[in-house]
Amino acid sequence: MRRQGPSDGPTCSDGRRDKVADLKKGARITGATRDKLAADLKKKYEKGASIRALAESTGRSYGFVHRVLSESGVTLRGRGGATRTKKK
Repeated sequence: MRRQGPSDGPTCSDGRRDKVADLKKGARITGATRDKLAADLKKKYEKGASIRALAESTGRSYGFVHRVLSESGVTLRGRGGATRTKKK
């Protein structure tokens, strides 16, 4: 069994590289495939998509999407919502 290298990635039956949306759940994503995924996630995040929404749409975990966005240099937004105040 041949071990996959960084340039190897999921391929279609005709030998072409799969689209980002076609990645198998839990499959290791490296090389050009990871770079394409990072660019796609970055663009969607900067247009307002949440990390949770991106994780759900790609079938990846919240932590994976967070890590990929951080690695690609995105400035992450605050979590939002109301802040808690001390009772008086």
